[in-house]
Amino acid sequence: MNMGQNILSKHIQLHFIVILLGFTAILGALISLPAVSLVWYRMLMAFGGLWVFFLFRKIPYRLPVRKIYPLLGIGVVVALHWITFFHAIKVSNVSVTLGVFASTTLFTSFLEPLTQKRRIFWLEVLIGMVIIGGIYLIFQYEFHYLEGILYSLLSAMLNGLFVVLNRNISLRHHPTVISFYEMIGGFLFISVFLALAGGFTTDFFVVSRADIFYLLLLGFVCTAYAFTAIVDVMKVLSAYTVVLAVNLEPVYGIAMARFFFPEAERMSGGFYLGTLIILISVFSYPFLKRRFRQ
Repeated sequence: MNMGQNILSKHIQLHFIVILLGFTAILGALISLPAVSLVWYRMLMAFGGLWVFFLFRKIPYRLPVRKIYPLLGIGVVVALHWITFFHAIKVSNVSVTLGVFASTTLFTSFLEPLTQKRRIFWLEVLIGMVIIGGIYLIFQYEFHYLEGILYSLLSAMLNGLFVVLNRNISLRHHPTVISFYEMIGGFLFISVFLALAGGFTTDFFVVSRADIFYLLLLGFVCTAYAFTAIVDVMKVLSAYTVVLAVNLEPVYGIAMARFFFPEAERMSGGFYLGTLIILISVFSYPFLKRRFRQ
């Protein structure tokens, strides 16, 4: 395979991964388990799948204990992000959750300067204000989904925090190894929470066949595979290209939601206008930032 064919195949693989990421929202709607239980199973399967991947590929994954602790802590942020994300789907729908969740860029643009102790760039403020305008439109036209909108905003904020924390630590270790310990951290956090809350009842471990199938897709395909495959893609494609493609997740997700749940996902024109404003802001931000840097 020549270089051109290899780059093309990686672009195709990248968009397949983004489709899988968007499909997680569909699975969240299909799985009947509460959000906390759903994420517990997802993280269990994810770190199990990554562990098998390490053994199969003979990739060293052991780290000194002092380096593991920060990763476990970030895993807690991931767990909370996923719990709020899936709960937003449960109390609203996929379209509302993904439309509002696209505002992750808004939170990242403000959290990153705080963690790196630099000034906030005026372009970030401008883009943030436009995104807020898009969210306001969704609020106006889909106010009956208020709880879902608020949980999706919280999930977007937690995801922004996760992105910033991961960016500060990603250069020190292999990305898949980082994901492995983060999955363990999140799994342990939820396990402790459930143990203290008395959540580990007999009913907790009674899962329908349909839910088991969907959980296997979510844990192994949409999480373990997606996390390892995107690392492989980044060996050929730039991080900039990958970030732009990942921004398509809400687009793919909302399109799939309309296909899987045509009645439940029928939204107002104001919702689509607000979502479009958010997505245009998200896509234009890296282009404009790059232009001003040049």
